[in-house]
Amino acid sequence: MSIFFNVQETELSCTKEVFLSAIRFATSTADSFPQFEDDLRTSAQEQVEFMLEDDENIPLVMADDEIKVETRILVSKIFSSFENELFSLILEPDFANEEMEKKIMRSLSDLEWIHNTLLKMDLVKDFVSNWVNISSNLLKVIEDKRLDSIMWGLKIKLIEVTSKVLEAVGYGTVVLPAESRVELVKKWIPYIRKMKSLSDKTEAAFPYKMSEDLCQGVEGAIVSLVSALPSNDQAEILSDWISAEQVKYPDLSEAFEIWCYRTKSAKRRLDEALTESAMPLSPLISEEETSPLSRVPNIFPG
Repeated sequence: MSIFFNVQETELSCTKEVFLSAIRFATSTADSFPQFEDDLRTSAQEQVEFMLEDDENIPLVMADDEIKVETRILVSKIFSSFENELFSLILEPDFANEEMEKKIMRSLSDLEWIHNTLLKMDLVKDFVSNWVNISSNLLKVIEDKRLDSIMWGLKIKLIEVTSKVLEAVGYGTVVLPAESRVELVKKWIPYIRKMKSLSDKTEAAFPYKMSEDLCQGVEGAIVSLVSALPSNDQAEILSDWISAEQVKYPDLSEAFEIWCYRTKSAKRRLDEALTESAMPLSPLISEEETSPLSRVPNIFPG
């Protein structure tokens, strides 16, 4: 038995070292071998995927704290590298440089890969938290006026990655504080709405459009996310949505109906409680009256 356990411990140690080496190279931002860099990174990513799916020792390895800590460090580094690359885009005199765009797109694809990997490792919250933290800077760069008519592939890819974050938060895979959820929605809805409008205006043959699946996925995730926010935050977001010129996307009608139902239910319960205690209602102001939505005309009959 002692020999068996020694062999098992050795196997686990080897699996751990191989996995760490593979994921380090899969997320490497160094140009040690530029002529083979893409091929080597792809091979490392395939090795990680294979181990997560088929290696019988991997569940025990994933429980190792060193693996989790090392992975979180690598995730932080790849996000920092991507953010720096994106900022360098608008600092370059030739910001329309194809090589620069290609490099950023590759980094974004690597981020998408690490997201899928972290899902299998139950560490996707680290990805979501990092994406929320850099969202302001991402939008600051991508909405620079000099990029208005170029880099459509990058703009759509950003929305695709954001949709994964919205889905993770909206459907409860990742639980974030209410402030972070509000921040995520408020930052990305205006940009996504703008890109959807521009996408709809382009010709059918234009290669960079928001697909129907992407639009539906983003919309569903936002509706779910908004519906789970605190009532006052819901009211503010829905007020902005109703007041916007482009009310059609994302369609938050379902979230609006849920908010109305909950608000009316809360008011009814308050009325009942006050009636039972014989307290006058007049000094109190209901949530509906104080809500930002109370100042918006009713565009939904009934």
